[in-house]
Amino acid sequence: MALNNLKVALIGNPNTGKTSVFNQLTGLRQQVGNYPGITVEKKNGFCKLSNTVKATILDLPGTYSLNASSIDENLVIELLLNKNDENFPDVAVVVTEVENLKRNLLLFTQIKDLEIPTILVINMSDRMAVKGIDLDIPFLEKELKTKIALVSSRKNIGIDEIKNLILNYQSISTEPCLNASSIDVDYFDKLRRAFPKQLLYKLWLVITQDVNFLNLERNEIESNFTKSKADLKRLQQKETIKRYQFINDTLKIGQKIDVTKATDIRAKLDRILSHKFFGYIIFFGILLLIFQSIFNWSSLPMDFIDTTFANFAFYSKTNLPPGELTNLISEGIIPGIGGIIIFVPQIAFLFLFISVLEESGYMSRVVFLMDKIMRRYGLSGKSVVPLISGTACAIPAIMSARNIENWKERLITILVTPFTTCSARLPVYAILISLIIPNKKFLGFFGLQGLTLMTLYFLGFFMAVISAVILNKILKFKTKSYFVVEMPSYKIPLFKNVAINVIEKTKAFVFGAGKIILAISIILWFLGSHGPKSTFGNAQKIVTEKYQNNTDIKATENQINSYKLEHSYIGIIGKSIEPVIKPLGYDWKIGIAVVTSFAAREVFVGTLATIYSVGNNDDEVTIKNKMASEVYTDGTKIFNLATGVSLLLFYAFAMQCASTLAIVKKETNSWKWPMIQLIFMSGLAYIVALTAYQILK
Repeated sequence: MALNNLKVALIGNPNTGKTSVFNQLTGLRQQVGNYPGITVEKKNGFCKLSNTVKATILDLPGTYSLNASSIDENLVIELLLNKNDENFPDVAVVVTEVENLKRNLLLFTQIKDLEIPTILVINMSDRMAVKGIDLDIPFLEKELKTKIALVSSRKNIGIDEIKNLILNYQSISTEPCLNASSIDVDYFDKLRRAFPKQLLYKLWLVITQDVNFLNLERNEIESNFTKSKADLKRLQQKETIKRYQFINDTLKIGQKIDVTKATDIRAKLDRILSHKFFGYIIFFGILLLIFQSIFNWSSLPMDFIDTTFANFAFYSKTNLPPGELTNLISEGIIPGIGGIIIFVPQIAFLFLFISVLEESGYMSRVVFLMDKIMRRYGLSGKSVVPLISGTACAIPAIMSARNIENWKERLITILVTPFTTCSARLPVYAILISLIIPNKKFLGFFGLQGLTLMTLYFLGFFMAVISAVILNKILKFKTKSYFVVEMPSYKIPLFKNVAINVIEKTKAFVFGAGKIILAISIILWFLGSHGPKSTFGNAQKIVTEKYQNNTDIKATENQINSYKLEHSYIGIIGKSIEPVIKPLGYDWKIGIAVVTSFAAREVFVGTLATIYSVGNNDDEVTIKNKMASEVYTDGTKIFNLATGVSLLLFYAFAMQCASTLAIVKKETNSWKWPMIQLIFMSGLAYIVALTAYQILK
């Protein structure tokens, strides 16, 4: 039997635990995508309310009010204004949190005035005793004309109550909390008479916000009811004051706070973690711990995965019928996919630590700390969020810059964010560091490999800041900006939220990169397994004649395979670009990997794994061992210190990601900025890598 489907909009200020409530309601029954025509991410979830009713829950971007100052907030307004939108909700669920109820209720009263059935969720109820807070729920429900669910998403308390209220949403009053016309009686009376069929507060939002609604009537609204910006601003301020007066009067009775009963340690922790000196030391110490753990904890599962794929490739080659298909599977597909799966443990640990920092409330303290530095270099404090989230992926990080109202600061943030070391660089860093940096301890505790990784992260961040300084001097835009950061309460990270975040982000990384790598692996295998008949086709004859006195059959076979690879189509391409990359210490095989990694940085390792596997008859050789054993004709190692450092620096600075360029184009609405970005970053990467190699060789 088909279930009735309710549409539910989950709305709230940032840091109210909205995502936690979403996760509790939906679990892993979630879909992530983009809103049509824009790059803002949307999350849909599914929740069964009864045997006959299910709910599709849309987790809307966090917003402080319906007075929009960013594209994210505009999106929320447009959805709530357009009943014809396919996602228009049957019921709105506004998530607030018990410690900041006064501020959170501003958004609630605005949504209530849209006459949508609205449920109020007061989250973090487990903090009430700690903060000495007591709520009169029946009184609040009466004054706010709604139903209230008092919940703790961390402890899974009250989630069933939310489901029950959603199921019975039709019993919730749609009466507004305030009368919008009280702001300016004459003005709103004329507005009501002109548009008797339209909701008054919707008309007011159309007048004051740049939203897509009532397109046919917008000209009439603007011609007859437009006020000056100063007058509109004054009326908006008057509206906000009236709303807070109503909220204050309601909370005077409905909320009691006895500070003598509070047992709060937040202030004590803030004094330490946000200290102007010790705060930075603690932050850098946490980073060092993260990078040490990424190497130390992931080494065992990585070695297991590497060996497993090597065994699997060898098993496929020896047990499947000989032929092109078997070669494709054993030399192309398996090594290529193995080249990305091997780094899943490190990627998972990175996302684990980031999730824990965000869930605990510590990340907001980091943003506050770094704002003091960022303001000196022409960046907003809000720029820290994209720069930090860029450690996961530059694409959503650049999208998150939409919250920066100042265009100059937003543009600078977009242009410098790709310098931040993203998770796609991690596979490249990890394999190269393991090859050229000894696994030894510094001062008896710090691993050299972990220190090297942390240095590369700092190097990317440092270059982002330096580039911001240069751009701030070059770009001549006169604008003002203000920085507001919310300090949420400290919380013990909720295991379910962390687990879902790690699983979803790692899965997205693997499947997103896997599609590219699989396609490229097949192409590379074909190019490496075929070539011109005059050279590639006669490889056995040419090599046999050259080494006719060689009695070592296996050595002769390896020489034939090596000759074939060098004279294959991929070898010809590699040889043609070798003069450009040779000064950097790269041979033609590395050159091919560098070129293909423009699709995605992590493809570098998969490309080398595929190239080294074509025609390779060695038993069960891992990717790392193949790279370590590669030598020039004179017997010197290809992946030596000079070449390794050159590659590390190249990938630290190069714009090796076509998807990032596409997002920059979309966010700036021009190819000018991504092209400048590509030329500058690639040129810088080449010069730095060249200098490093020439010094170290």
